[in-house]
Amino acid sequence: MRIKSTPPWQLKESDVTPESVYHQRRDILKKLGITLATLPLATQAQANIFDIFGDDEKTPDRRRALNAPDSTRFHPDLSLTPEDKILKYNNFYEFGTDKSDPARRAANFVTDPWKVDVSGMVARPFTLDYDDIFKRFPIEERIYRLRCVEAWSMNVPWIGFPLASLLRYAQPTSNAKYVAFETLYDPKQMPGQASRRLGGGIDYPYVEGLRMDEAMHPLTLIAVGLYGKTLAPQNGAPLRLVVPWKYGFKSIKSIVKITLTDKQPPTTWNLLASNEYGFYANVNPQVDHPRWSQASERFIGEGNLFSSRRQPTLPFNGYASEVAGLYKGMDLRKFF
Repeated sequence: MRIKSTPPWQLKESDVTPESVYHQRRDILKKLGITLATLPLATQAQANIFDIFGDDEKTPDRRRALNAPDSTRFHPDLSLTPEDKILKYNNFYEFGTDKSDPARRAANFVTDPWKVDVSGMVARPFTLDYDDIFKRFPIEERIYRLRCVEAWSMNVPWIGFPLASLLRYAQPTSNAKYVAFETLYDPKQMPGQASRRLGGGIDYPYVEGLRMDEAMHPLTLIAVGLYGKTLAPQNGAPLRLVVPWKYGFKSIKSIVKITLTDKQPPTTWNLLASNEYGFYANVNPQVDHPRWSQASERFIGEGNLFSSRRQPTLPFNGYASEVAGLYKGMDLRKFF
């Protein structure tokens, strides 16, 4: 597939993050003294869409540097979300439902050793160990928009490899129509899996799925790092899925199983609330969540929660020219 030189998700030059921001961490809210209790919000669901960044300077950064070339095909001039915010503002219910919980509770999460089993309707099932994750497939840096279903967004410099590369290695059979994913199940390390209250009432392990053509699309990425380093545990270490035209909950974290199947696989949020979270979860400003609008989003970038930029939500998160053809003839209100 050929990416246009000026795709619709590319912003103007004045929006580009300065190099100093890219290479240095920022601690914005430390000086502001903002706490959840100071926000005049009616519900926790509303609170979840605001910037609440924990001050966790004592947590060691155990990530290692990755040597990944920039992909000129996927390196638009997007204003990047500062690394510090990407590390401290997370949805990863296996470690708690507050945005600051994952960074705090996942600090000692063990990601090495690690194994990912690839099986199902394939001619060559195989297992990736920790070293394979970084060495078997060539990695590159790609800057993608990330749009959460909660109506906030980030721009993230991911490092990874196309999911298609992994699937081709496995040699899918002609019967394979879907790809199912599963997160590690380890209640001893993931306290949200041990407590329904802490874990948001989810039945674990977390599961997700894509249609085969979605999984094979060049934009679909297995991410192993961001901002030049391996993933932090709270961001889904050691590997996660990134599907930039879909809401973030589709981008399953800390994957241990990938299974090719002929049946549409169950997905965690659809199982929990099928009227709110569909299987496809394509970003669509015309289809609101039952409890809030999806027409606009709050971009998490420079500044604080009172100065964050609001911007209109783009169909397919700005990747319509690349992926809209996957859904030709489908009613996107019905298949949401």
